[in-house]
Amino acid sequence: MIDNKILANTSVPMAFENGKALIGFLTAGDPSLLKTEDFIIAMANAGADLIEIGIPFSDPIAEGEVIQRANIRALKAGATTDQIFEMVKSVRTKTQVPLVFLTYINPVFVYGVERFFENCKACGIGGIIIPDLPFEERDEVFEISQKNDVALITLIAPTSKDRVAMLAKDAKGFIYLVSSMGVTGVRSEIHTDLKSIIDEIRKVTKTKIAVGFGISTPEQACEIAKVADGVIVGSAIVKIIEKYGENAENKLTEYISEMKMAVRLD
Repeated sequence: MIDNKILANTSVPMAFENGKALIGFLTAGDPSLLKTEDFIIAMANAGADLIEIGIPFSDPIAEGEVIQRANIRALKAGATTDQIFEMVKSVRTKTQVPLVFLTYINPVFVYGVERFFENCKACGIGGIIIPDLPFEERDEVFEISQKNDVALITLIAPTSKDRVAMLAKDAKGFIYLVSSMGVTGVRSEIHTDLKSIIDEIRKVTKTKIAVGFGISTPEQACEIAKVADGVIVGSAIVKIIEKYGENAENKLTEYISEMKMAVRLD
């Protein structure tokens, strides 16, 4: 049984209450679920304001090679959705950091939509990102997610300009603004005019905006934080886990601390 007092303080907007948010991503089960739990706690303690937990899937179409390899490692290690829910329940006894899932629509449907979101609520998952769920088809899960207090997080891409008002108007949790076209992965430079897109989004919603895809250095994080409410870091974190495996905790702590300092802007 999870303490409802803990769950009451773990909603997604909480991540943005103390200034610019640093959002970190990792794949559940890479290299093991036990280590994923340790890594989540370490990242939270080091300053991550929200953590995205990837549910491994065999065909993660939005992911670059780094996160694809993490998915393969996690699946080979035997990670299952039920085991991931149990891991999150354990995490919830140790930290109030807001947590969201990132997964694809197939694992949700296979698991059972009602059951999936009921379990999200039970273990304190505050939101979900589903990259391959078209906005026009999200009604299949939107009502169930809302009923279980799980924010279905809207993604907006650089090519979405004519659709920004429609996409952003009823956004929940936070808006995930994709920095660049293509799949996830570290990028040396980000050329998208993010400020103009963010200005358009702010005309129709007060929902916080976080930018992801390609951000890996403190310099990039600092620049993004000047225009957005949050910075999302994924592949760079997964690369640390890939390199150091079960011994990645200290390296993750160092990296998250450095990135958190970069987004503070004070």
